[in-house]
Amino acid sequence: MGSTRYDMDARYDRARKEGYASKSASEIFTQNAKRMAHESMNPNGISFRESRDSVVHPNSVPIILGLDVTGSMGHIPHELIKDGLPKLMGGIIQGGVPDPALLFLGIGDHECDGYPLQVGQFESGDEELDMWLTRTYIESGGGGNAGESYLLAWYFAAFHTRTDAFEKRNQKGLLFTVGDEPCLKTLPASAIREIMGTGQHTFTHTELLKEVQKKYDVFHISVLHSDQAVRADQGWKDLLGQNCLSIEDYRDVPNVIKEIVCNRYKNESSRSVDLGGFNNIQMF
Repeated sequence: MGSTRYDMDARYDRARKEGYASKSASEIFTQNAKRMAHESMNPNGISFRESRDSVVHPNSVPIILGLDVTGSMGHIPHELIKDGLPKLMGGIIQGGVPDPALLFLGIGDHECDGYPLQVGQFESGDEELDMWLTRTYIESGGGGNAGESYLLAWYFAAFHTRTDAFEKRNQKGLLFTVGDEPCLKTLPASAIREIMGTGQHTFTHTELLKEVQKKYDVFHISVLHSDQAVRADQGWKDLLGQNCLSIEDYRDVPNVIKEIVCNRYKNESSRSVDLGGFNNIQMF
């Protein structure tokens, strides 16, 4: 994966033909009408998703974006397909990182939802990224259990991804989750088996965070659009420190990620990164 380039002109032309700017979420995200995840995004049985170097992208930069697709957050994938995704990828490339490989995850609630984890592929091309994003089922579930399964993104990245960046260059990838709820504290072995097809161990969220931090710098973007989200934000700050980024406008998501990715690769010799108006992030 990741052997094609992100072509802004082609993307804007396709967006116009597909009507991304004017169509509703239900018209674009066709799995919603089927009320089920796309078979290609079912994580059951997946061994690994891989971010590999290629002739086109000799220094691949793995980026995982875990999108909360529960009820209060389902509008963000729609915003991304309209114009957020080209802002994100175009900004990263124009900012001096020519070889980004982006993997979408759909995140729900493993205690309540039918599809708590959906998994795309690491891609660099505009057409492929649009395909995986629009295949995502916005389940709009979640429950009253004080959290969502953001820790599933950590589990999958820690145990089911392989990257040339880490294996060849000892370079960590970047993992972002976006949401407005606390992180559920436990991922039982039974849930892992149901979602992935195999699983022998129960993990706490802090155990999974330590595992994924071996290969990825981990961030959470808190969208502060409710009093509940503001309360959840403090828990994320306690967990991630300055790697929890707080925003009030969900349309800032692409720019926040772009700033982190570009500054991280401009400042690899430094332990800290200046994120301007968002936060001062301490890298792991």
